[in-house]
Formats: sequence, C-alpha cells, structure tokens
Amino acid sequence: MEKLLDKFLRYVSVETTSDPESETQPSSMRQFDLLKMLQKELQDMGIKADLDEYGYVMATIPSNVEKDIPAIGFIAHVDTSPDASGKDIKPQIIENYGGGDILLNAEKELYLKVSEFPEMQQYVGKTMITTDGTTLLGADDKGGVAAIMYAAQYMMEHPEFKHGEIKIGFTPDEEIGRGVAKFDVKKFGAKYAYTIDGGEIGELEYENFNAAAAKIHIQGSNIHPGYGKDKMVNSMLIAMELNGMLPVEQRPAYTQGYEGFFHLTDITGTVEETTMGYIIRDHDRAKFEAKKELITAIVELLNKKYGNIVTLELKHQYYNMRQEVEPHYFIVEKAIKAIEMAGIKPKVQPIRGGTDGANLSFMGLPCPNIFAGGHNFHGKWEYVPLESMEKASEVILNIVKLFTE
Repeated sequence: MEKLLDKFLRYVSVETTSDPESETQPSSMRQFDLLKMLQKELQDMGIKADLDEYGYVMATIPSNVEKDIPAIGFIAHVDTSPDASGKDIKPQIIENYGGGDILLNAEKELYLKVSEFPEMQQYVGKTMITTDGTTLLGADDKGGVAAIMYAAQYMMEHPEFKHGEIKIGFTPDEEIGRGVAKFDVKKFGAKYAYTIDGGEIGELEYENFNAAAAKIHIQGSNIHPGYGKDKMVNSMLIAMELNGMLPVEQRPAYTQGYEGFFHLTDITGTVEETTMGYIIRDHDRAKFEAKKELITAIVELLNKKYGNIVTLELKHQYYNMRQEVEPHYFIVEKAIKAIEMAGIKPKVQPIRGGTDGANLSFMGLPCPNIFAGGHNFHGKWEYVPLESMEKASEVILNIVKLFTE
C-alpha cells in the first residue's frame, strides 16, 4: 500500500484554491488538476470513478456480501481556502515530535508556539506536518481526501474485508459555500454519508452554523479636502460607522460553542467608494435570522442618514443540518462506536463552520462530519499529525464494518 503520508504530500502539492469572485463551477479550473488525479488513482485501484463538468468525482466500490446493506458514502472536498495562499506549499515533517515550539520559518522568525496552541502537547511522539510559514497546509480537506483514498486502497487490496456498496465523493468549492451546489444526490447513490472534514482527532459533528454572506457597497463623494465642507462623503468613514454599529461581543474573537458572529472578511476602500464583505453565522435559526435583520436595519438607517448610498446583498449559504440528521441518529451512533473502536474518545460537538454535509443533509442525504485530524485551518499556523489522519482512515473502515455487521 502507498503510505498515507505519501498520498497527503502529493495532494497538497497541487494548488486548488477556490475563488469566491468566480461564477464558474468549479470556481477555479486548477481544482480539476487534483480531481483528475484522484479519478485516475481510483480507476487504477480497479474502482469505477467518474468526473463530471462541475468538478465532482463519484466512485463506487461494489458490495462483496450477499445481504442487503444500505450504500454508505464518504465525501471530502479538494479546494483550499482563499484566506491564505495555497500555491507552492512546502510541508515540514517533524518525526517523533518532542514537544515545545516548532520553527516554521527561520527567515521570518515564525514559530508554532505551544503558548498559543497548547493542544500541540497532546501529540508528543507523533509525526507532525506543518507549513513553512508562507502558505496554508491544505489538511482542510486534503487530510480527509487522503484518509478516504487510503481506506479505499485498503478495501481493494483486502478482498477478505467485508463491506456493502461504498460510495466515494470528492467535491470542489466547499470553502466558498458552493461545494454541492450542483451535486446529484440520486446519481451518487448513497443512502447515508459522512464528510471527512472535521478538525482534531476524535471530533464528530452533526450540527453546524446557519450561514449567510453579506456584500456591502458604499458610494461616497470625493471632494478636494480643502473644499470638502458639507460636500465630501467619505465612504471609508461610513464603513467604519457601519461596523461599529454591529455588536462587538459578536465577533469571532469573542465567541465560542453555540455563539454566533458577524465576521468582517474583507474591506477595500477609498473616499469615493468602499466595499465590505461579511459572513454571518449562528447555530440557532431564530438568532441567525435576527442577525440578518440587524445588518439590514443598519444599512437602512445609514441610507436615511446619508441618502441611499449603501447597498446590501445578502446570500444564503447553508442551514444547520441537525434537524435533518437527528431523525437518523443511528448513523451518529455508529460513528461514535467506530471512533471508540479506533481507541479514541469521541468529541461530539457543534461545528463552528460548515461542511458539504450540511447542504447534502437538506438534499436528502443525511451526512454527519468526522475528523480529518488537522488544526488551525486556513492559515500559516495549520498543522496535522500523521497519526490523526491514519485514525480517520481507520474510523472509515470501522463504520463500514458496523454497517456490514
């Protein structure tokens, strides 16, 4: 078997950053580079795998038992977040991690510090894979991709391993909320599925944020500052005013658990015009709707004050999958048992984010989320212990066993 580490390193070497400004599907054609690679690898294993025009790889491992077992799917996304560069990733591999800070980049004097990320200490003795301090790593979600591919390879190379029909799916554009926009659930053919897209080892989630994105444009009026009295309208100052009207305690840096937030993701401005981007999140549907109403009311108030110069575009992204998964709670229970079978204590918790599984659950495919092993996603501090990815793959095989039994 090809080592899981070798798979992961090959996958992160392919640039797959998604593009939120693009209207195509997938949003960046470079994602096809990895999707085609995965399709070929599956086919080389002897697995039927198709890649469609929208960037979905769908594959099937036929059942090798006679009894009727529901088809189970395992899904991961190939794109990486546009929050940080995903080009020319240079992973660093620290075998038998001894604890303490890890030097990421000597030139920039960047260290992955235990004082900032104390959870590092639980991986003493493990193989740590980090960035070089200039890009993200891509464990979100190439850790999940590697875990699925490793499990698939195991099943194909061990015909004595009994299983029902297994479905494998790889998707684009999850990081920009469009991962399953054109996903054909019926074609995929699974009755239940799991995304392998969680964080640290042991995590299991079946509830997530309700999510929306807000784009705000402010049209100011630029006048020579020496003659701007009663004439100049500085769009950047209005942007600051708008942001200041949102509750400070509902920013990501001050929230945890089930607490939602407004997150200013980008801002570009001059005196003449400013554009702002927000994401809006809350687990509670009523609080989520209230957040959307608040930002709408703030824009209306500023338009009354300044004369209709602020425009707001609100886009729905996904809803909390809990209401769709709970009626099939046994699939969560099987995942809990599968994690315990791997010698891990399950950490059942809400996702402070979203996965393809959220939208898939509302499309008729109940789809909890399982850990892929990484930490500090979307930036230069990202890392993943190799052993956590190996355990994710083991959990996949354990789930298959449980459904077969």
